[in-house]
Amino acid sequence: MATPPPIIDAATLQKKHELEGAPDPFPSLDSAPSAAPAASSNGRPDTTSVEAFPCLAPSAPTNAVKSVWGSPVAPRIKATASKQPLYSDSFTLSVVDLSTAGKDGKPTSLGEIMRQVVAHHKIKLEASTNQKSRQTTFYLKSESLKELDKAKRELLAALSPVVTLVVNAPASLIPTIIGSKGATLKLIRDQTGVKIDIPRKDTLQVTGQNGSASGIETPAITGEEEEEEEPTIPITIIGPQSSALEAQALINERIAARRSRSTQHVRDIPSHVLSFIVPHRSRFQDAAEGADVTLALNVGAREITVSGDREGVVRVVETIKSAVTYFTNEITSFKITLPKRQHRLLTGKGAEDILAKSKCAVVIANIEEPGDEITVWGKPADLAAGMTAVMEKANSAYIHEFPLPGPIAVSRQLLTYMTYVGYADTLAAAHPGVSVYTPTASTAEKASVLNVDLVGDKPAVDNAVSQVSQLIGKLIGATKDVPIDWLIHRVINSNKNAKKIKAFHDVQNVLVFFPPESAEQSNVLLVYDPTSPNASPSPVEKAGKLEEVEQELLKLVKDAADVKTVTIPVEKKWHEAVVGKNGTTLNAIIGEDKALSIKLGADAGDASTEDIILIRGTSADVNRASKEIQKIVEDAKNDEIVSSHVVEFVIDREYVGRIVGARGSGVNKLRDTLGVSIDFQDEAEDKDEKTSKKKKPVQLVKVKIVGRKENTEDAEKRIKGQADRLADETSEIVKIPHEYHSSLIGQGGKYVIRLEENYAVKITFPRDSAENGEGRTRETLKSDEVLIKGGKKGVADAKSELLEAVEFEKESNNVVKFSVPTRSVARILGKSGATINEIKDDTGAQIDIDKVSDDQTNIQVRGTKTAIAEAKAAILAISDQVVEETTVLISVESRFHRTLIGAGGQGLKDLILRCGGPSDPKIQAGLVRFPRQGELSDDVRLRGEPKLVAKLQAELEKTVAQLKDRIVLAVDVPASQHRSLIGRGGQHLNDLQAKTGAQIQFPGSRSYNGVGEAENMEALGEVEPANLVKVSGTREACEKAVEALKSLIKPPLTIAKMTVPLKYHHAVAQQGNFFRSLHTYGVQVEQSKQAQGPAVPVRPPATEDTNGASARIDDADEEAPAVEVQWQVVSNYQDAEEGESVWTFKARDQAGLDKALKLAEDAIAHAEKMSHVGFLTLPDRSLFPRIVGTKGANVAKLRAESGADITVSREDNTIVIVGSEEAIHVAKDAILKTTTAQRPSRGGPRDGPRDGPRGGPRRD
Repeated sequence: MATPPPIIDAATLQKKHELEGAPDPFPSLDSAPSAAPAASSNGRPDTTSVEAFPCLAPSAPTNAVKSVWGSPVAPRIKATASKQPLYSDSFTLSVVDLSTAGKDGKPTSLGEIMRQVVAHHKIKLEASTNQKSRQTTFYLKSESLKELDKAKRELLAALSPVVTLVVNAPASLIPTIIGSKGATLKLIRDQTGVKIDIPRKDTLQVTGQNGSASGIETPAITGEEEEEEEPTIPITIIGPQSSALEAQALINERIAARRSRSTQHVRDIPSHVLSFIVPHRSRFQDAAEGADVTLALNVGAREITVSGDREGVVRVVETIKSAVTYFTNEITSFKITLPKRQHRLLTGKGAEDILAKSKCAVVIANIEEPGDEITVWGKPADLAAGMTAVMEKANSAYIHEFPLPGPIAVSRQLLTYMTYVGYADTLAAAHPGVSVYTPTASTAEKASVLNVDLVGDKPAVDNAVSQVSQLIGKLIGATKDVPIDWLIHRVINSNKNAKKIKAFHDVQNVLVFFPPESAEQSNVLLVYDPTSPNASPSPVEKAGKLEEVEQELLKLVKDAADVKTVTIPVEKKWHEAVVGKNGTTLNAIIGEDKALSIKLGADAGDASTEDIILIRGTSADVNRASKEIQKIVEDAKNDEIVSSHVVEFVIDREYVGRIVGARGSGVNKLRDTLGVSIDFQDEAEDKDEKTSKKKKPVQLVKVKIVGRKENTEDAEKRIKGQADRLADETSEIVKIPHEYHSSLIGQGGKYVIRLEENYAVKITFPRDSAENGEGRTRETLKSDEVLIKGGKKGVADAKSELLEAVEFEKESNNVVKFSVPTRSVARILGKSGATINEIKDDTGAQIDIDKVSDDQTNIQVRGTKTAIAEAKAAILAISDQVVEETTVLISVESRFHRTLIGAGGQGLKDLILRCGGPSDPKIQAGLVRFPRQGELSDDVRLRGEPKLVAKLQAELEKTVAQLKDRIVLAVDVPASQHRSLIGRGGQHLNDLQAKTGAQIQFPGSRSYNGVGEAENMEALGEVEPANLVKVSGTREACEKAVEALKSLIKPPLTIAKMTVPLKYHHAVAQQGNFFRSLHTYGVQVEQSKQAQGPAVPVRPPATEDTNGASARIDDADEEAPAVEVQWQVVSNYQDAEEGESVWTFKARDQAGLDKALKLAEDAIAHAEKMSHVGFLTLPDRSLFPRIVGTKGANVAKLRAESGADITVSREDNTIVIVGSEEAIHVAKDAILKTTTAQRPSRGGPRDGPRDGPRGGPRRD
């Protein structure tokens, strides 16, 4: 006889819910004496005892009363054997309530009540009363589990007192408790037989609730909800105590299932308290007591969000609130005044340091707000330390305020440029340790002076300030704002004009910066690029280039369009139609280019009315948008009239839930698709409830659809069509053995979903089977039953395909079981299951391994016959390779483990191969096992064939003996040379180790500290640790490696310094030729500072008589037309940069250094003589090749003869001559002589033909 799990009884429910003041009517039998041994391990009394369970039949002689329920010697019952009960249950009552006995025709005694229950249900009922404990035990048996349950409920209801219980359920979960069409509430009522009263929706004292007994639409409830003191609704339960407790448990179970997770907020935490709360995060996590809880901090909102398991969330929130209250009451404050620039040091990391050091928090006003006060919070005993910590942190760094030059408009331009190019980040990256802060946009709009703050160590800040000063110097006169309406910025800055805007920089060296479109600013910033190598320092040239770009931009503006503004009167109620759903209509009107601005209502800026729409943009776009908006408004007005069509019809009530869908998904989709309003109403609502004493169930539901005529008719057609399809719906149960269910469902339900979609059916498989063989699904299904619901044809087709699939599964779902030695399982599985997974993939079989003992392991293979045969053969082949194994443990000091394993395990692989072991890594795995990282053990395990294990053991012991004899030596190698000795990818180091046979460890490597102390450390005691390289191995190998390292050490460089005036920098450097010439001596030069000015003074403007002289090349022939040569002389160093630069010379040897210093001294002496600069301008460049000569031979000769530097320009007609005043005149005369010698003779008639020199062209 199969006995199902006992149904939960009232005593258990009462204990679970701990009802106050309610006595336990069903105490356990633990304290009662037992008249017979227990029948089972669950504590039930012996049901074969007649004394314990007297029969209700008439009395008879004692020998005739003997029970035959399980007695081994009882007479066999003939045909009645099949009528024996299959299900049984029992319960115990400590108090039998007969207070209502005899009232309203009810039975008057316990016996009558029991006989009445037996008469109502096909059960056998017996009772036994213990006189000492006053407890009565009832035992029920029946062939039907349903009858057994009904009888027990009726008996408990008759013997238990009637109670009233109240469950306060969250208002949002009332629809869940009611269920679709009241199904859930009805199920609870039917199961418990109690009366459950839920207040009607119109009587609730809460707002925004959607609970309804009709259950036509159920609101969506998320699994994790936001809790904000949600109101509750009292649910009243009236009935027998046991049944009422069961109903209460069922309701609470549904509430808990939907509210298992929660999210709560701790809001409005005072800002000064929040700093004390944040460090205690771990304490709040601990308060969850292992529950899954996450915490999120919103500093700006002063809020902590706690999400996760409900009980854990409640505990964490309570802990946080307690902490907030504690700190609010315990801490106090004082205020101090500090300059605004120091406030930056007291935020972020600075505030955290102060809190950690002094247990005090610092609260600072917004950096943009006026005022220098800060507030320090803490316990009274900690405030003194807080004051000290604040002052230390405020003075911990140097702060420099760099004012941007004015007027304020120029300051804003400079700030805008810095912001666009990210100069603050660039400057901070160039000067590590320096933080750069620029004013915010809101500050720049209000302030009269703009400062850039630089924070850090003073030397680093000073260097950064110097760099900023240089940039500002280049930006003076290099910026300009061009007012251009922001609406056409997108048109100008489009792909069409991209090449033109890029050309502004390539040709005029001017950058164009457009403000962000969201800012709606009209100023476009032009900047003469200060970082370009071709940038001119001349303010005049900067202004000219900016002017050119401005004119070009204004031309683009003129070509783009004109901008105008139009105001359209539109009533506010039609604005939503213009905007459209999620702004889609308005976005379509504005267009992809977004060259329109459309403001509606209050955003239009007219305080007198909101019934307007303001449009601003190009004329064509404004006209187009105006027409489109007026059309949309007109259509909306017409649509309001058209969309009032109403359609009403009725459908069968049983189809409403399916049509509406889960949480209204079906009807909501219909509403969104067709834009109609759909309401469902019971036909019986308008009828008089008093027409008959017994109300008939409602069968029809009225459907009301409102919208456009064609849309409402389409919606009616769809709903009726769906109702017709539901009327055609049928269901069929197909018998399919349970072992095939998972294959038929498919991974993730893939196969069954395809069937459902193809045949428009719903297929339900039973879930985990209960002990009585019934599956845990909404429908009562046995473990071998599959339910198919849908249209008749779809159900038939789905059933046919399912059965075909079952036949296929039977063919391909063969099973073979066999055993292998347990020692071979590791080899069969492979590393991380690689081998067994490979077999599965190759054969397509499913393989399960189950270890039954230390010697044998069972393997089950499932699949087709071919797949099973292949998989079995592969497994047995591996198993046959594993012969008798032995295991040996060797103690090896952990310091040798890394060396034995080798890089990437190569040392271990080589060890196995040397001993004749396998080369396959899969087979090698498991032969030798070293302790894992963190294991406190020196044991190395060897497992495998005895002969191979013996060889491995001998080889390991030999290698360890060699390692124990090794030594460690240290050698002094400058840290600066370590990288070159290691080589790229460690190539040099590997070659050196292979050559010497020693291991070399450089400082910083992972094994450096693990090789141990060097035995010659005393001799190297004064050497910097960073220079010590360790060599380990045999003494011979170590000494060889040390010598090799010493031979590779490069000698130190010879260093000397020289001071060079910055004004001579260009003359000495000779455009870098000087430094390149030093490379021949092995000398490198480092400069502390470089000259920033031009190499030669700027050429002065041309005049008729510059320096009192003007040269002509035709003085010999006064009749010929004059061809003038401009000659201008200026002082070379009159505007040169002041200051000095320290040059550091680094040479490989002293001789090279001496030569380099001599060359530098000569170059400086030569630069001192270069006192003047002459600018010689010729009429054209045709004679320049003659002046230069082949490969510069003529110019070199002129330089040697005159002693001046001569530079022939490649861009204009000017030759620059630098030298002493006498030298430049000598060079000038020599050049003029060369050009004069090349001029053609002026002998013949002016208009006659004349050959030039060497047959050149004639000159007219």
